[in-house]
Amino acid sequence: MSEQLWTIESIRDALGNPALAQRFLSEINQAPAHQILPVFARWERIAKDTLAAVQRGREIAAAEARGEQPAEEWADATDRVLADAERIRTRGAA
Repeated sequence: MSEQLWTIESIRDALGNPALAQRFLSEINQAPAHQILPVFARWERIAKDTLAAVQRGREIAAAEARGEQPAEEWADATDRVLADAERIRTRGAA
């Protein structure tokens, strides 16, 4: 993935989920001036992580379509993902 210059719009688009994008926009719009940069940086990290996860998913799907076994670094992370999702629902994404 190439390094890109992140903007509010690119972060919103990278999040992919309308509810999550709305939450980001709400947080960035309501942040006091001295908190805008930390809020932006946190959501930039979330957007980068989201894009990386999508890319990994595409690589796994392509490997499976070719009949290949997933590489060791593609180990099943279902339990971890479900735990993370529960944490996000209860405490927030960042």
